Amino acid sequence: MQTLFLRLRYVMSKRALKKYLSELPKEELEIQMMDLYQRFPDVKTYYDFIFNPKEDKLVQEAKTKISNEYFPLKRKRPKARRSVAQKFIKHFIKLGMEPNLIADVMCFNLEIGQTFTMDRNVPDSFFKSMVNSFAEMTQFVSQNGLLGAFKERIVKMYKHTQDKHWPFGEEFSKALDILD
Repeated sequence: MQTLFLRLRYVMSKRALKKYLSELPKEELEIQMMDLYQRFPDVKTYYDFIFNPKEDKLVQEAKTKISNEYFPLKRKRPKARRSVAQKFIKHFIKLGMEPNLIADVMCFNLEIGQTFTMDRNVPDSFFKSMVNSFAEMTQFVSQNGLLGAFKERIVKMYKHTQDKHWPFGEEFSKALDILD
């Protein structure tokens, strides 16, 4: 096992790794994979997802935690951190989850943020972060060819920003232009 780490420590290229792995007997490769699975949580998470995705459950858990950021059940004050949703989205992309599920989480984050602003006075920095989320969502939807499935939700979110006179209205318009 240590020879792998010593060899690859100095030569960390895909080609060298591929050559090394092709020379290993199947049993040694299995031992190394099990070691990686046990040692590194990211490897375990990846393989757990690959063999038992439960994508709908993961999406529902993410939506619950995002919602709790804005409308907490156990504490009095909302934290309204965009970073919570961004971590889920980044994680889902890394796992290779279906793009339509990722886009759904992105839209949900924006929709819950819009609901949050209805009866609260929020700082401009909140609206700026929503612009960033909106831009990322429209870009993701465009790149993955999901406009047909999400157009209605996107238009509704955009109209809300205009009807409620959100700051950074022009930035929302620019983010929407990517879909044309």
